[in-house]
Amino acid sequence: MNKKCIAGLLTFGLVVVVAFASQAQEKKTVGQTIDKTASTVGNKTAEVAVKGSAKVVDKTWKGMMAPDGSNVYINNKNEKYYINKKGAKIFLKASQIKARPKG
Repeated sequence: MNKKCIAGLLTFGLVVVVAFASQAQEKKTVGQTIDKTASTVGNKTAEVAVKGSAKVVDKTWKGMMAPDGSNVYINNKNEKYYINKKGAKIFLKASQIKARPKG
C-alpha cells in the first residue's frame, strides 16, 4: 500500500513540475508575429525595388561579385555598389570586389 501511495505522489509531482515548466516558456503574441512578418516583407519589397531601378539606370559589372555574392552595379559617377537584403546601396572599395567563379 505504501509503495502505491509513494508512486502516486511521485507521478502527481512530476505532472505538476511539467505543467509549470511549460507555462514558463515565452510565447509569441500575434502582434509580434505580424510585426516580424511585416518587416520581412518590407525589406524584400525594398530590395526588389532598388534592384529593379539599378538594373534600369546603372550598369551591371559582368563577371564580378560583391562580398555576399550579389551583382555589382556601377552608377554614373563610376562608384561601385551592391544592394543588401534590406534594399540599401552598399558602396564598395576595389579590394571588396571579387571575380565571379565560372561554372
